Amino acid sequence: MKKKYVYFFGKGVADGRADMKSLLGGKGANIAEMTNLGIPVPPGFTISTEACNEYFKNDRRYPEELWGEIEENLARLEGVIGIKFGSDLHPLLISVRSGSRASMPGMMDTILNLGLNEKTLKGIIEKTGNERFANDAYRRFITMFSGVVLGIKKKKKRTEDGHEVEINPFEEMMDKIKEKYNVKLDTDLNANALKELVEKYKLLVKKETGRDFPEDPKEQLKMAINAVFESWNNKRAIEYRRIYGIPNDWGTAVNIQAMVFGNMGDTSGTGVAFTRNPATGEKKFYGEFLLNAQGEDVVAGIRTPQPIEELREKLPDAYKSLVEIYQKLENHYKDIQDIEFTIQDGKLYMLQTRTGKRTAAAAVKIAVEMVKEGLIDKKTALLRLEPEQLDQLLHPTIDPKAKVEVITKGLPASPGAGVGRVIFTAEAAQEMTSNGEKVILVRQETSPEDISGMNVAQGILTVRGGMTSHAAVVARGMGKCCVAGCKDIVIEEEKSQFKVNGYIVKEGDWITLDGSTGNVMMGKVKLVQPELSGNFAQLMKWADGVRKLKVRTNADTPHDAQVARDFGAEGIGLCRTEHMFFEGKRIDAVREMILSDTEEERRRALIKILPMQRGDFIEIFKVMDGYPVTIRLLDPPLHEFLPHTEEEIEALSRDMSVPVERLKEKSYSLKEFNPMLGHRGCRLGITYPEIYEIQVQAIFEAACELAKKGKMIEPEIMIPLVGDVNEFKYTRERVIKVANEVMERMSVKLRYMVGTMIELPRAAITADKIASEAEFFSFGTNDLTQTTFGLSRDDAGNFLPFYLEKKILPKDPFVAIDQEGVGELIRMGVDKGRSVRPDLKVGICGEHGGEPSSVEFCHRIGLNYVSCSPFRVPIARLAAAQAVLKEGSADTLSSTV
Repeated sequence: MKKKYVYFFGKGVADGRADMKSLLGGKGANIAEMTNLGIPVPPGFTISTEACNEYFKNDRRYPEELWGEIEENLARLEGVIGIKFGSDLHPLLISVRSGSRASMPGMMDTILNLGLNEKTLKGIIEKTGNERFANDAYRRFITMFSGVVLGIKKKKKRTEDGHEVEINPFEEMMDKIKEKYNVKLDTDLNANALKELVEKYKLLVKKETGRDFPEDPKEQLKMAINAVFESWNNKRAIEYRRIYGIPNDWGTAVNIQAMVFGNMGDTSGTGVAFTRNPATGEKKFYGEFLLNAQGEDVVAGIRTPQPIEELREKLPDAYKSLVEIYQKLENHYKDIQDIEFTIQDGKLYMLQTRTGKRTAAAAVKIAVEMVKEGLIDKKTALLRLEPEQLDQLLHPTIDPKAKVEVITKGLPASPGAGVGRVIFTAEAAQEMTSNGEKVILVRQETSPEDISGMNVAQGILTVRGGMTSHAAVVARGMGKCCVAGCKDIVIEEEKSQFKVNGYIVKEGDWITLDGSTGNVMMGKVKLVQPELSGNFAQLMKWADGVRKLKVRTNADTPHDAQVARDFGAEGIGLCRTEHMFFEGKRIDAVREMILSDTEEERRRALIKILPMQRGDFIEIFKVMDGYPVTIRLLDPPLHEFLPHTEEEIEALSRDMSVPVERLKEKSYSLKEFNPMLGHRGCRLGITYPEIYEIQVQAIFEAACELAKKGKMIEPEIMIPLVGDVNEFKYTRERVIKVANEVMERMSVKLRYMVGTMIELPRAAITADKIASEAEFFSFGTNDLTQTTFGLSRDDAGNFLPFYLEKKILPKDPFVAIDQEGVGELIRMGVDKGRSVRPDLKVGICGEHGGEPSSVEFCHRIGLNYVSCSPFRVPIARLAAAQAVLKEGSADTLSSTV
């Protein structure tokens, strides 16, 4: 059977439908659907995405049948319109537009008025009697065709103040003509001026390309189709697909339509509108239009468009038709629509409809209100939102209207935006903020010692590190924006400045970070503060009614715990006790413990920390009253708590009255070639059991104290980095011994659990043995990913971007769980663990716990919970609900709104 590549639409009948987006692209499928709905659409035909893919497979040659099909459908179009393409008397002009199956606004290029040449221009003038209109259409066609098809690019020029700007040579000529004729707007140019401009444009084309502007309409059409195919692989399109995860093999369709003209005078015009406000979600027609305009004029910024409501006064009949059509389209598609239209001599034509892109606030409002209106059900409302969109609701964001000067770009490590003065040390950050200043902490990379500075900063910018670096993880937990891995930055500490891409940014200068895009901008950019509405709470309530996975949080402070509870966290899945050691003077006691030579000296130092840790746990338990709290015993290697620079060592020497040489010797003795795989986790607890004993004592004294006051406390003690069941048994015995001693001393009986963090492949492989002793597993997916891949997450930022760019890996494994490798180890660990202990509680507590595809994976393999940073809790809640809905296992949602 002969393969069909071209699909016609016109006179109320179309070969395609809305559900044929994979073949016709979004634009082509929706044009076909509007045609079938009886909506006025200029007739034409769509060349399928399969033709585009064949074009590239065949070394940029058309499939054998394609051109014949195009000519057949062109003749059919001529029959419907009653005029001929290329005719000298009454020529048919056409538009050529691209259209992928996913909306890619601004990524593909459009050509209007195709078919114009010297002969057809005369035919248009004779038919319309409007010489100005005809020459205006011709100059627009030459501009578009030259840029899209002939590849004439913008030129770089230096302004008087030394800045380099890009100038469109056609726009430059337009400005000179307007100056010559003493007019401000292109609409003020008369026919003679436009004729002169057309001739100048043609000379420019000859100069840039070495050939005359093509005259043959069929040649123009073929060149335009090729250009649209090629635009699928232009730089903008490739980058857009990379950002939004659109497959490269989808290809683009080509939509060819009879032209309708919005530039024929004041009874004509063009516009873009949304069926609801895409910024707020308000149920109000929202858009702009221009009279006597065409194509991109509305969005190009050359003239100021008018609000759509004013069209009611200018062209009341066209406005009435437009309102009827937009309401019909929204009711048909049951979602906000982004529409484009043209009015020719008072008659309305629809050029496009597509699902409207919207802010997170608008998405939530529209979803909930459409349920209330009976337009969609709750399941559709929950599935309609992208969980990652919710980030916009929880953090300040860059004002979309703000003008920005981007100086470099790094990894978008923690969402939101921050504005502050550049500062290079944690101490300086604290000092400046105590004086009422806002700061951005700029570091090569952060370490636990920077916590105090990170806590007071508006955002964190690092030269090194990836999406799960220390800076990224801590910033997400704090709800602060972070841009990591900005390799172009060179920090010159001695000059208190950094250099990047020709800019010198000094300490105290203002910069703005966008943690959602990775952009670093000069100056103070205006931010938009988040607002959580009642609609958000309603949507989350629906999600909670569906999901099976519990959602906990990773929180180390009472403040983080409270933020997470406010966002709906059902307990703590990871409380990292080491972060508590860096607060205030307790770091001194920790360092005293590290410098001790005997167990007795170490215990004496640890006793100083005991009341501080007990106080921390009391406050965290209070916040989480009635919910489980998983506390990881000390995990990082001890050298992280010691100073490293000469200045820091000398300062500590003075503070502790310890010789500098002794500090250096101790620091050197603790230094490891690979600390990630070194003396850390349960290995510390086995070597120095007194460290874990004091921590467990603090946990149970806090829990017992609150239990006496009627609080429901559920401590879960997690032993980190277990690779062998005997490590766990040894440590567990001591945990239980201390716990029993405290409960007996305080006359309180608590329910508690002792489990482990599975973060080594050997632990997953031997999970059945470990589960014979452990009451719960929590998969530490950050370290499990490191040890499975043999990657250091802090160093992988140097090469992982190339792996993603070259498609060696589909996703960053530190952002989304590698389901084939790391995921299989998790699945194995769950299955083996539950084969021994069927009621084994299992969760994950790595950064993956708030990433939607990872949450869905955790649901599929039967985990009990995921744990993530506080500001990702709503994302995990929605993703967990969507996981249930996607597999169709949800009970019927209540119809009560």
